[in-house]
Amino acid sequence: MSKEILYVAEALSNEKNVSKEVIYEAIEIALATATRKKHRKDMDVKVIIDTQTGTYRSYRRWEVVADEDFEFEDKQITVDDAKADDPEVEIGDIHEEEMDSIEFGRIAAQTAKQVILQKVREAERMQIVDRYENRVGEILNGVVKRADRGHIFLDLGNKVEAIIPRDHGIPRESVRRGDRLRGMLIEVNKENRGPLLTLSRGAPEFLVELFKIEVPEVDQNLIEIKGAARDPGFRAKIAVFSADSKLDPIGACVGMRGSRVMSVSNELGGERIDIILWDEDPALFVINAMAPAEIESIVVDEDRHSIDVAVAEDKLSQAIGRGGQNVRLASELTGWNINVMTAKEASEKNQSEAMVFVETFMEALDIDEDMAVLLVQEGFSSVDEIAYVDESELLSVEGFDEDIVAELRQRARDALLTQLILNEEKLEESKPADDILKLEGMNDKLAFGLATKEIITRDDLADLATDELMEITDLTETQASELIMEARKHWFEEE
Repeated sequence: MSKEILYVAEALSNEKNVSKEVIYEAIEIALATATRKKHRKDMDVKVIIDTQTGTYRSYRRWEVVADEDFEFEDKQITVDDAKADDPEVEIGDIHEEEMDSIEFGRIAAQTAKQVILQKVREAERMQIVDRYENRVGEILNGVVKRADRGHIFLDLGNKVEAIIPRDHGIPRESVRRGDRLRGMLIEVNKENRGPLLTLSRGAPEFLVELFKIEVPEVDQNLIEIKGAARDPGFRAKIAVFSADSKLDPIGACVGMRGSRVMSVSNELGGERIDIILWDEDPALFVINAMAPAEIESIVVDEDRHSIDVAVAEDKLSQAIGRGGQNVRLASELTGWNINVMTAKEASEKNQSEAMVFVETFMEALDIDEDMAVLLVQEGFSSVDEIAYVDESELLSVEGFDEDIVAELRQRARDALLTQLILNEEKLEESKPADDILKLEGMNDKLAFGLATKEIITRDDLADLATDELMEITDLTETQASELIMEARKHWFEEE
């Protein structure tokens, strides 16, 4: 039997391309399992194989526990009983005794076979994981094994299977068994279920990797791909840039007679690809990204991270694209929220916003409409700018002299100071009173929150009903009721 174990380990190791250690471990587990079945006890058994001779020994194991923790006689032994054999044993140790080994017979062999096959599958899986886990982001080639409900299963060779999930595929792409297909590795599944590798053909990164293959200048870092956005199978936009002024990044990506971009497009099922010149100026970048639409005017709102673009009325549908595709891809590519409108709509919006600024200046600076309009036309949009902008900018306004500028700046600063005082007064008015802060169950956050709702004193709180307090706070019904009764307590004490 010892020779048989050595033979089994040698044969399976060679056949499955896994180490003998894995096979020996599986046989040890199988022998231990068969031993427990023979004795029909829930015991802990360990088997150790001598890998040189094939002989093996079996040991029964118990966990050493204190007397009061002893519950399972098949798996536990008290520390006093264990010390009879080993005086140095401690609670928490494992106590072992050698027992008779079973033969490596039919039952053990069947169990061993099942365990070995499982171990071999796990070992093979881990070998694949080790081979691919550092290759995430690479393009892999495979042969279509089958397509099921939109999922495509690929054979990558060497017993490696990959899946292209439906949401990572190209919609309406027709594939047949035996077709060769490429995809970008996005995940290595280390679990024991499902395909090992997950590929994507719909990710923007897959488009980028294809251009790296087709355009040597990209692979050589002469051209940098700044980003990509896709509507898989329909349309894509990719932003490119080159620090070398002599190199045309768009022309290099298009290739001679469009050969390079056509090769990428064909791989993606005829996907239309717009190659965009990247620019560090967000306005210019957005204008480029909106191609083929022609932009008449553009307004950047950095605070809201949005950009308004105006186009001719007859070009509006082209700028937006079918189903909003063009503007959506441009927004994804640039990272800006792009609002498309006609030139007329843009003009009306600008006028409306300008009138808000005009009214603000007229009220805060006490000036007439003509001067307020002039300030807005010169690009000023807040009282803060008037108060603290460099004096030379105001002096550059036609008709403004040093006296007018000095007066405007002083009025602006007075307006800001007045507003600051009003804000402080409002803050003081909404400050909770000492009596409400001292209530049991009250804290600063809750008290200041109530103060913003004009509940300043404990009497203000005491006048509330439980449901009213619950509506303006996160308190439960019990908490709200108890807090209101605490606020009313002084009423009864006074009586």
